[in-house]
Amino acid sequence: MQKLTSQADWIERARAVLPAGGFGNFDPGIVIARGEGSRVWDEDGKEYIDYLIGSGPMLLGHGHPEVVEAVLEQLPRGMTFFANNAKGIELAEAIVDAVPCCEQVRFVASGGGADMYAIRLARAYTGRDKILKFEGGYHGMSAEAQMSLAPEARVNFPQAVPDSAGIPQGVADQMLIAPFNDLAAVEALLTEHNDVAAIIMEPLQRIIPAEPGFLQGLRDLCDKHSVLLIFDEIVTGFRLAYGGAQERYGVTPDICTLGKIIGGGFPLAALGASAEIMQHFDKSTAGADKWLMQLGTLSGNPIASAAGLKTMEILRREGNYDRLRAIGKELQDMQTKALSAADIPHQICGDETLFDIFFTSSTCRDYRTAKHDDPRRNATYNGTLRRHGIFKSPGKLYSSLAISKIDLEITRNAVRRAVQSVRVE
Repeated sequence: MQKLTSQADWIERARAVLPAGGFGNFDPGIVIARGEGSRVWDEDGKEYIDYLIGSGPMLLGHGHPEVVEAVLEQLPRGMTFFANNAKGIELAEAIVDAVPCCEQVRFVASGGGADMYAIRLARAYTGRDKILKFEGGYHGMSAEAQMSLAPEARVNFPQAVPDSAGIPQGVADQMLIAPFNDLAAVEALLTEHNDVAAIIMEPLQRIIPAEPGFLQGLRDLCDKHSVLLIFDEIVTGFRLAYGGAQERYGVTPDICTLGKIIGGGFPLAALGASAEIMQHFDKSTAGADKWLMQLGTLSGNPIASAAGLKTMEILRREGNYDRLRAIGKELQDMQTKALSAADIPHQICGDETLFDIFFTSSTCRDYRTAKHDDPRRNATYNGTLRRHGIFKSPGKLYSSLAISKIDLEITRNAVRRAVQSVRVE
């Protein structure tokens, strides 16, 4: 078969075998050929500075030599076993040491799977069925998670709106939807409904920060109403701090989910909680009626575990989180400075390690307010960045430790061009 070298050829080939021509994750109009450090290259050889970083896991950059070495050391020893292995056990120990709520963990292959099991675990532990989630919160692809993820219609709370076909009405009936950053709304729902098993939330919802006191307020409400608090830390775990959002914000949930960084770029995720809660995965302890069945072909995969262990070891080294935040702060400052100089209304929303811009003068505090006044500005801005070698999501920018001073200067120049494009519209 003739080797395909043109990106257009790859795109055409993808359209024949993939629905909508892609994997469902990102713009199918670009096909990435390789990544190294802070850069990726498409199939036409165009080079980009990567602020997508695989949607978060490549916090050290692509192909970090120490991670590669750890993977190559494990490869000849075996790729997967469907059985306990030393690397997976070591990774579980490292997670328990790092994450406040975790006394035990259970591995799965994806963040969405971890969230699904966290919800099921909360139901098993409490004996209750209903789950409260926040409008706009992302928790994977399970039926529960696809409720009011990105609803186009504004319905009254706590009505759940499915974002996907194929979800039975019975799922919606067990979901309560609340606005993010609204403690009063949550308290009213918990007072009215005494059958809530858990609140599941991203402590940084997409890129919307929790307002001061909101997370602790939720912790207090959960304790008052005997409801479990689940932190979805698939994104924030080992990013906001080594101990994740729990360390950064000083609030400990009952259950948390982890992914992305703990696999070092390979498919691996986990959920963790106290030994008391996690006993539901142990049939001999929980009993047949309380046992939560969970298994997965690649759970605790030794290759992913080796990559995650080395990634976490590097992150523990002195100064790395300070440097990550300094990079993110410079990326924030260069954009707000250029946009402010051009009198373009905007808000920087998020954390230094994970953020983006909303083209609005309004405060972004929940799903309904975190909007662009004119979405065309966002499209123009991000399109111009892409043309000038900046690879990012239209709604999120991930900083990484691979970003160099040269990368920042190239980014600064691209930002100036992007601002000019928005200004002349």
